[in-house]
Amino acid sequence: MFARPSFSFISRSFRPLTPSTGALSHYYSVARSFTSTTSLSNSKTKAEVILVGCGAPDRGMGWYHAVQMLDGRVPSAALTTIVEPWFLGGGASGPGGSEFAAWRTAVASSHPSVSFVESLSSVPAASGPRVALISGRTADNPRLLTESIDNGCNTIYLEKPGAPSVAELSDMRAQASEAGVSVLMGYNKNVCKYVSKVREFAAENPGGHVTFVSNNAYENTKESLGECFERNAEGMLKNMAIHELALLVSFYGVTVETIESVSADKSFSSVQTLPGPSGELFTDFDKIKFTITTTEGSTVSVAADRCGGSTTYATVTDDSGSEIFRYEMPDSDDEKVVQSVLSRFPNIMPYFPPQDADYVTVKERVCSHAANGGEAEGVATIDVGVETLRVAEFLTPELTRQLQE
Repeated sequence: MFARPSFSFISRSFRPLTPSTGALSHYYSVARSFTSTTSLSNSKTKAEVILVGCGAPDRGMGWYHAVQMLDGRVPSAALTTIVEPWFLGGGASGPGGSEFAAWRTAVASSHPSVSFVESLSSVPAASGPRVALISGRTADNPRLLTESIDNGCNTIYLEKPGAPSVAELSDMRAQASEAGVSVLMGYNKNVCKYVSKVREFAAENPGGHVTFVSNNAYENTKESLGECFERNAEGMLKNMAIHELALLVSFYGVTVETIESVSADKSFSSVQTLPGPSGELFTDFDKIKFTITTTEGSTVSVAADRCGGSTTYATVTDDSGSEIFRYEMPDSDDEKVVQSVLSRFPNIMPYFPPQDADYVTVKERVCSHAANGGEAEGVATIDVGVETLRVAEFLTPELTRQLQE
């Protein structure tokens, strides 16, 4: 029997919150850095970064990318332009509009060289290495990739899942390949410490079964989940749990063709049909657990729970099902970074702080690749993105069918 290592972890209870005007002062401190992640590269060459799709302060993934670059935590990145169609257009007077405007004013004061524009067509063509970091609505990504290529970007950082469908992402891959443009995916869990630790333990102790567990901290109410289902209308397996699917594709040889069988854990899983804020009905998993067996005879499991809390982790179990190893994100070493983020942004989306360092790592590797060449080590390519989306599209109806039987 293997001895389970002990790792300390400070448990917190999170839930998504709407930013309050009183908290806006937290947005303005854009010069803070965290010593644990500032020096990730010795590169002297920077890539210009165009952030395409910012979103609201505290809530938008693009906004958090911007904060990290403005803080100087991505040595190979020089953020020059923020493209935000919604809050600089039709959404300026709606929810989140005033918070975005206040943040924009603060950035203009602290970083006057950074421009805000409504569309990529307003951005001058690239004259050197340029990254388009596309973090907008998934449905807009095919068009935004085309516009980024036309703008002269030599590298594109594409947030998950990349496109609404496999067909669209495959077309985007072909277009980028023809233009000689690198497309890399924002699957940050591919470079996470907890993933590498569990993979290392499993490799050193053959016969163990690996399970990746992803949790969010939404309130377990119809209103909260309905809002989640509508905002993430592509569905859990193309959104929250797609990071875990990318791990299976990247490290466990999982493709649609190599899936021998998939089995849903009905005692854990749940699928619901709920109205979103618009009144439209959305059907999705609020939690799902499944095990894949490949044609090579290996097995691996994934569990994801919208209301499971703030801890993401992976485990290794023995033949009897007893847990022999676990590693959590963040671990005790990273907890001080998490607390710094929460102190600065108390209303931030709960899944940002635990992944803070990994977001930095992926951006640095992508930007260093764009500026200096070489491999973006460990970063998922668009090939991985296409296969991951194929797996998501294969699993969603099958797991739904099993749960509804």
